[in-house]
Amino acid sequence: MKKALIHDWYSVYGGAERCIESFTNIWEDFDHYSLIDTLSDENRQIILKGKQTKNSFIQKMPFGKKKYRSYLPLFPLAIEQFDLNEYDLIISSSSSVAKGVLTRPDQLHISYVYSPVRYAWDLYHQYLEESGMQKGFKGLLAKYFLHKIRMWDYTTANRPDYYIAISEYVAKRIKKVYGKESRVIYPPVDTKTFTISDKTEDYYITCSRMVPYKKIDLIVEAFSKTKQKLLVIGDGPDMHKIKKLATSNTELLGFVEKKKMQELIKNAKAFIFAAEEDFGIAPIEAQASGVPVIAFGKGGILETVKGVFPGTKKIDKAITGVFYENQKVDSLLGAVNFFEKNLDLFNKDIIRESAQRFSIERFEMEFKETVDEIYNNWI
Repeated sequence: MKKALIHDWYSVYGGAERCIESFTNIWEDFDHYSLIDTLSDENRQIILKGKQTKNSFIQKMPFGKKKYRSYLPLFPLAIEQFDLNEYDLIISSSSSVAKGVLTRPDQLHISYVYSPVRYAWDLYHQYLEESGMQKGFKGLLAKYFLHKIRMWDYTTANRPDYYIAISEYVAKRIKKVYGKESRVIYPPVDTKTFTISDKTEDYYITCSRMVPYKKIDLIVEAFSKTKQKLLVIGDGPDMHKIKKLATSNTELLGFVEKKKMQELIKNAKAFIFAAEEDFGIAPIEAQASGVPVIAFGKGGILETVKGVFPGTKKIDKAITGVFYENQKVDSLLGAVNFFEKNLDLFNKDIIRESAQRFSIERFEMEFKETVDEIYNNWI
């Protein structure tokens, strides 16, 4: 069985690349394809076991490696240029256009989907607003090209033979956008390297890249109205904005090495999360450290955290967090206050045990068994 693995792009070692790492742990004989590839040698060894990728023409375009997103209108054309005729099995790893590769009817194409193209579908208006392209000629062009991407994305829904989604939340989006059913296999999280601390210090913590949808500004603003200590790990475009909101009880730590980050997380009182994520790795890492999570109660977090909303009367003994209803300061602070009053509800060992549902070993076994089953039924 000759296999190809198609990923949208290789630029960082993020959540999707952790999935690729597991795919190549399961099968080392993939040929790799991607729109662009700028991986460091170190990350290439980890993710692709040192293998090179076959890339699209975008890689050779002016500034194609660094500003490849500027070539968004060409993504569909680029992904369709890969000739995959020699392969029996094609796995696409897709949050953008990878699922749209061309295959023959006798080839099995399984698509592992992180989300349908969010900036063309459910985040369309938010994307235009954050990019400052709601009006004017640039805005008109952006809307036109996103419309074209949306139409292409819909018309290529039948190209994969099977869909696997990263969460039930994404599976619902796949059903709505593509009209397709999908299995759910939760992504791998390195729960082994996170450990429980025998102490809990008097601070809250959050860890994230500082981009608008992560809502770190909301967290910092909320804690500016309290005396509770907050540690913020991460950097990004919103750092300047967030610095203006921070008060003396908030420490902006910027980038922190992994071992130091793990130490800070496991000693925290709770992990704060404000994004609406399709899955969300950081809250699971916190739980693997025995740390409760206080999170916006929408999206994949409802599947990864066993939480309650403030005011819940009947509370399960195995809870691992608290949810709040709105991405607003008062709503977050209400959840923090509820947590403070109910500290005795949370058990570090129970919280850590819950996180093991998302281990790397579980993912690799489940994904291999699923692909083997699909392929054996296919032939």
